[in-house]
Amino acid sequence: MPLLAAAAWLAGLAAQLLSPRPLTGVTVAVLVTAVLVVRRHGHGTTVAAVVLVAVAVGGGAAVRAEQTRTNAVADLAGERAVVTVTGTLVADPRPVEGRFADRVLTRLEVREVTGRGATTRLRTRVLVLGDQPWAEVRLGDTVRASGRLDTADGHDLAAVLVAGDPEVVAGAGPWWRGADAVRRSIREAVDHRPPAQAALVPALVTGDDQLLDTEVEEDFRTTGLTHLLAVSGTNLTLVVGFLLLLARWCGVRGRGTYVVGALGIVGLVLLARTEPSVLRAAVMGSVALLALGVHALQRGFRALGVAVVVLLLVQPGLATSPGFALSVLATAGILVLAPVWRDAMARWLPRWVAEAVAVPLAAQLACTPVVAALSGEVSLVAVAANLVVAPAVGPATVLGLGGGLVGLVSEPAGAVLGTGAGWCVGWIVAVADRGADLPTAAVDWGTGPVALVVLSAGCVLLALLLRRVLVGPTTAVPLALLLAVAVLVRPPTPGWPADDWVLAMCDVGQGDALALRSGPGEAVVVDAGPDPGPVDRCLDDLGVDRVPLVVLTHFHADHVDGLAGVLDGRAVGAVEATTVLDPAGGVADAAAAAAGAGLTVGAASYGGTRRVGDVTLQVLWPRPGTAATGEEGESANDASVVLLAEVGGVRVLLTGDLEPPGQAALARALPGLQVDVLKLPHHGSRYQDLPFLTSLGAQVVLVSAGEDNDYGHPAEEVLDPLSDAGASILRTDEDGDVLVRVTDDGLATRTRE
Repeated sequence: MPLLAAAAWLAGLAAQLLSPRPLTGVTVAVLVTAVLVVRRHGHGTTVAAVVLVAVAVGGGAAVRAEQTRTNAVADLAGERAVVTVTGTLVADPRPVEGRFADRVLTRLEVREVTGRGATTRLRTRVLVLGDQPWAEVRLGDTVRASGRLDTADGHDLAAVLVAGDPEVVAGAGPWWRGADAVRRSIREAVDHRPPAQAALVPALVTGDDQLLDTEVEEDFRTTGLTHLLAVSGTNLTLVVGFLLLLARWCGVRGRGTYVVGALGIVGLVLLARTEPSVLRAAVMGSVALLALGVHALQRGFRALGVAVVVLLLVQPGLATSPGFALSVLATAGILVLAPVWRDAMARWLPRWVAEAVAVPLAAQLACTPVVAALSGEVSLVAVAANLVVAPAVGPATVLGLGGGLVGLVSEPAGAVLGTGAGWCVGWIVAVADRGADLPTAAVDWGTGPVALVVLSAGCVLLALLLRRVLVGPTTAVPLALLLAVAVLVRPPTPGWPADDWVLAMCDVGQGDALALRSGPGEAVVVDAGPDPGPVDRCLDDLGVDRVPLVVLTHFHADHVDGLAGVLDGRAVGAVEATTVLDPAGGVADAAAAAAGAGLTVGAASYGGTRRVGDVTLQVLWPRPGTAATGEEGESANDASVVLLAEVGGVRVLLTGDLEPPGQAALARALPGLQVDVLKLPHHGSRYQDLPFLTSLGAQVVLVSAGEDNDYGHPAEEVLDPLSDAGASILRTDEDGDVLVRVTDDGLATRTRE
């Protein structure tokens, strides 16, 4: 079965990654190889099974991709046609933040499309991008809507539909309505708990993660706990295992337990939705249940092979899914490595302790190369974090589900169980928060082929050696202590920061965060980026533990959402911002973060010049009386605080996201302005007043932009004229953190990718 699983997986990969001609060549090569193997070694049945499974999965994937690429909806999408579609929602509507307005995303299985004067019946899926009324539609509802089609990426989508308001023509079936009632009851059972707990319980039980805060998600990612934010095989094992235990208490035996287990699996799938990730989790959880008891390795590994083959036959697209790879690898690691390591540690530790350590260690090691390929990081605290939270995961899952079910009958009783679930996930949130704050919770790792090959080889070598290391305390304990020291003590970065730095641009992704050195161990911080973690890390690396002033240029999330990271563990004197309180959500978030540190957000005073330590600051923009205009959030950029700073004899212009009208107004108000360093407005957007920017005579131009961002920042048509004018361009998406220095030879820079 593992051999058949490998054949199915490789065939699925080939069908989706190769074009038709190479795919045909690979197919012929496989068939020829199979014939040669049978003629020379026999094993005809095995070879025939391998070929059959490979052709079935590869052929199924190729046929589905062709059907999706060439149907009527895809053809109309190529023409960007306006159409009317009728179909069934196959995913819960999800609100997303747009650049100018919030939208709703969902998936629709189209059964009928009318466009270009023709009506066609078919069955294909589209991604729907709609307005707020789509948020009221429920999974399983049949709707009719009109909109414009556009082409889509991905093998499973025929098009993207930018849709008008939907008309519900048929409601969801009773099973979906029942599942919705339980999901709603779970949320209500914990809505009296703190926000992080109220968001995590539904995510843990049913995968309902819409209320999760980005900071919590980042902490879970850093500590290797992301699998708890979605339904996984572990969830299913816990829930179904609990149901089987109840069934045994009630006297159910024999085949009746299989019926209870099957009903539990079906019920959890309905609650968590029949998406590929949930089906994958259900199958992997079933494998874990089958692997219990005697002959666990043989039964489990055979069941894993069957699971992979069945899943790929049903959903060939899973072959290229990172989640599928992580599930298979984690399950295989637990089946193959965990028993060996458990038995080795059981010689000197209690067996339950040995198993508690071996299971997360095996799963994490097996998944490490794939996780590194996706995130560019290797977590050093993942095993310890999973070990520490493990006692709380089971009770949180069972109590959360119980709260939802009991809450259907009695809301107060459901709230009592919800309180217990909240206490349990409170511990998990605390572990993730503290673990992510450790100096070396995760290390950066490249995502290139060489880096991943080296990491994979290292994991294989470690898997082979760990049994010998874990067999006794004389080798295992020093290894654990060495890992603890590596996590708790931040390794020094030679030459960082330079002693002569005056300005730092922090790599915070798609956002801004800069520090002006105002004295030893202190800096004026301008903007905080989109997440607390990166700016906190950057300031730690700079040795900044005192911040006399924080200036938020405007209230967009990519400039203010990281404020908590600036305030965390530092003495902060004041927080100031633009006088234009737009958008309201960003204003509220900044005020809440400041209030958590006992501060309020004041206004940056126009025109005034002041000295903050070694930094001289003057606010050049916005002018008094500037007010928000247009839709919410639209006026925020052009109301950015613009600062002219001088530190160490270096003149710096910090521009926030100032738009061309504001830049032109500055040019008129300050003719002949000259600076040494320019922070390019709006992450290098193509919309700039280039004559003004090039006239500043900056020797260094700083650009803060996220790698592979969707906005096209920074634009080459902006960078080229500045470079031609003699400026040195440094950008966080390519250079990482950037320092501006004052040396005996003049202005200099240093980068750290």
